[in-house]
Formats: sequence, C-alpha cells, structure tokens
Amino acid sequence: MKVDAGDWRAIVLRYQKPDVRRAVTQLFTTLLPLAAMMYAMYLSLAWSYWLTLALAVPTAGFLVRTFIIMHDCGHGSFLPSQKWNNLVGWVTGVLTATPYSEWRHEHAIHHATAGDLDRRGHGDIATLTVDEYLARGAWGRLRYRLYRNPVLLLLFGPAYLMLGQRIPGRVTSSGSPKTASVWSTNLGLAVAITALAMIIGLQSVLLVYLPVGYIAAGAGVYLFFVQHQFDQAYWEHHANWDYATAAIMGCSYFKLPRVLQWFTGNIGLHHVHHLAPRIPNYNLQRAHDENPVFHQAPTISLAQSVSMLRLALWDEQHKQMIGFGDLRALQRA
Repeated sequence: MKVDAGDWRAIVLRYQKPDVRRAVTQLFTTLLPLAAMMYAMYLSLAWSYWLTLALAVPTAGFLVRTFIIMHDCGHGSFLPSQKWNNLVGWVTGVLTATPYSEWRHEHAIHHATAGDLDRRGHGDIATLTVDEYLARGAWGRLRYRLYRNPVLLLLFGPAYLMLGQRIPGRVTSSGSPKTASVWSTNLGLAVAITALAMIIGLQSVLLVYLPVGYIAAGAGVYLFFVQHQFDQAYWEHHANWDYATAAIMGCSYFKLPRVLQWFTGNIGLHHVHHLAPRIPNYNLQRAHDENPVFHQAPTISLAQSVSMLRLALWDEQHKQMIGFGDLRALQRA
C-alpha cells in the first residue's frame, strides 16, 4: 500500500517554524521541575529509599521530556538558531547521558531509512524477516529470540543506553567529530557527578540519578518499540520503498493519556514527526489534527501497546509483523 500524501511538503511547512517563547517555556517547565524532583529524592534518602524510588517515577518523566528537547535540537526544530539548538542539545544530552552529535547522526540515518528492508540497522531495533530467521542456525535463532524477548529488551535495553553510549567509536570511526561528542558528554557527566558528589556525596548522587535514568531509558525503549513495531507496520525493499508511506503507515500514532503525552513531548505523534522532523514537538498535535493525511496512521492505545511486545518478525508474504508463536502456527498450517 502506498499512501497518497499529496503535496505533503506544503502541508507541513506552516508547522515547521520554531517558537522561541514556547521553547524557552518548555525548558523552564521541564528542567526546573526535574531539578526540584531530584532534590526531593535526595531529601527522601533520610526517610526511606522506597520513597526515593517512588519519587523516581515522576522524576523520570521529566527526564524523558528533557530527552525530547534534545531530540528536537538534533533535528534543528526546537529553536530558530542552530547554534542554540546545538548548545541546548549538548546540555540536555549530558543530563540524559546521550552523546548529542553522535546520536543526531545515527538518528538522521534512521529517519532516512525507516521501513526500508535493504537499509536496516541504523538507530532502530534489529528486525529479521521470517525467511532470514529460518535461514539462521540454532545459535543464531536463539540469539535473536533473546534479543527480541520483551523482558530482556526492557531489562537490559536501558542499561545499554546508559552505558553503551559511553564508548567512543561505537558508531563512527575514532577521531571523528561524532566520537568527540561522546568524549565531551562523558567529560560533562564526570564534571557534574564530581561537583555534586563533593556537595552531597557520591553515594547520594548515584542513588538518585541511576533509578531515574534507568526508568527514563526503559520508557524510551518502550516508546521506540511500539512506534515502529506493530501488526500492520510498513517494511519494503528499497526499490518499492516510499518515504511518505514509511512515515505515515510505518510509524504509529501512540495515543497516550494527556499527562503521559505531556511527559513524552508529543512523541506519540510519531507519524507526523517522521514525515516532517523539522516540526517542533509543541506543534505536532496541531499538525495532526488539522490535516486528514495524518489520520491514516495506525492508532495504538496504551492498553493495545502491551500486546505489540510479542512481535518479532516481518512476514513478507502477509505484510505484517508476527510473533514466534504466530510463526509456529504458520509452520503447522
């Protein structure tokens, strides 16, 4: 199926203008509450660590929102000035333990290749077709099943995001500007942690930040999964691949409750974002509501999203994502 998006460039153009006032307001309503919640977590250490962990949940929501600000800066959509986008992006990258320039590079490739079977492997969750999976040996199948196990994905995925991104040269060759961004982010983290440790102690810093970072990273893994891995997702070989169709039909409209939509910076409107990544997060809902072309996107509720975690393989014959149980049923049939 190919989506008739018409002149979508003209449609999205009026939503792509960054608004300094809204951007600055978003910074204040995100970073100040984040700092206040982390301070409250620090104070709660004197009472009960269970209370600290309970406070980590809403605090992680503000950290997710901080990541969305960095994400918009990476697309050059948060502020009108690219210089300020890069500055805010680096700072929020340090706060979320994400090397801004390296992440921006990998994420740009993801946008240009999402849904393309011949250009997989950049900033996405590894996905095999049924034929590719069946062509693997026993060890290859086991490794893929472990990788796609939802419990393991949500348990170890956040640890990978927090620790794996600390390694320079993981994505690009050593010495590149993107590798330099990993070093600068690591340095920024080291300076921030050292300064705070001198004030409240290293143990307190780790007891506060690690659970917040882990929960936020886990939420990020979950969001990214259900926005691209759903029943009627879009995958095509490059010769038949279409950018607009990949954006609108290959990315879900993850319709979250209002409070969660706020914490996640409207990223659930992923179909709009993938079609036009230069639209700031604060304009995504309006762009969706005002243009019928976006109403074609598959809509997934929070309750429905849980069932998507079982999906692991692209069935080229039936043009849908299936789970390992579905594959066994197909083989028996």
